[in-house]
Amino acid sequence: EVQLVESGGGSVQAGGSLRLSCAASGFTFDDHAIGWFRQTPGKEREGVLCISSVDNSSISADSVKGRFAMSTDENKNTMFLQMNSLKVEDTAVYYCAVDRVRCYQSWDLYDYWGQGTQVTVSS
Repeated sequence: EVQLVESGGGSVQAGGSLRLSCAASGFTFDDHAIGWFRQTPGKEREGVLCISSVDNSSISADSVKGRFAMSTDENKNTMFLQMNSLKVEDTAVYYCAVDRVRCYQSWDLYDYWGQGTQVTVSS
């Protein structure tokens, strides 16, 4: 069974850092598009970062450039979102997402999702 399990959310003051993890079971991230989305109440889920090793598509939100970065472990079954210089407006539920082929702007086109983890940034 394919499953994505997230961890690492929490509360932090503005300017601080957090690292989110997304562990995959049932597959590895090789030959997939992998990424992170976030959602605040009343808003659409928005793409933060995504990269595809299949078709080289990618997403990088302007609001996180230079502050957020994604990576994977050497076994390609856990991905990370390193978030630095956090701002109050980064407060959201963060989701990892995987697609078999590409990075889509539309969140509902992805094949697999994590359960979401809350990140709260206070001033």
